Amino acid sequence: MDFWSYFWLLVWTFLFVAYLMVLFRILGDLFRDRDLGGFAKVVWVLALVVFPLLTSLVYLMVRGRGMAERTMERDLRQADARDVYVRSVAGSSGSTPVEQLTKAKSLLDSGAISTEDFAQIKVRALA
Repeated sequence: MDFWSYFWLLVWTFLFVAYLMVLFRILGDLFRDRDLGGFAKVVWVLALVVFPLLTSLVYLMVRGRGMAERTMERDLRQADARDVYVRSVAGSSGSTPVEQLTKAKSLLDSGAISTEDFAQIKVRALA
């Protein structure tokens, strides 16, 4: 094989993978959309099977804006859920250095931790 054969193989492979990515994004959007009825989803899927390239282009033109809005809403919900989770995990260990030091001091006074452990907690809390 010569250089141009490899070049065109690379170009067609790239286009095929890009098409598959668009196709899976469209299918994911179809099944995530709560406003679209079941019959319409079946029609879109059948059209994607029979006329894949044309249907993909039409779908992106007709429903592209809604697809972007649904993706943004999903991403915002995921970011909010992640933030809530991070706050809940971070809050369980003491949200402020003063609270952490107060807990550590009470543990030290009760004998649950040693002075070396208290010093390490103090360094970590003040860092």
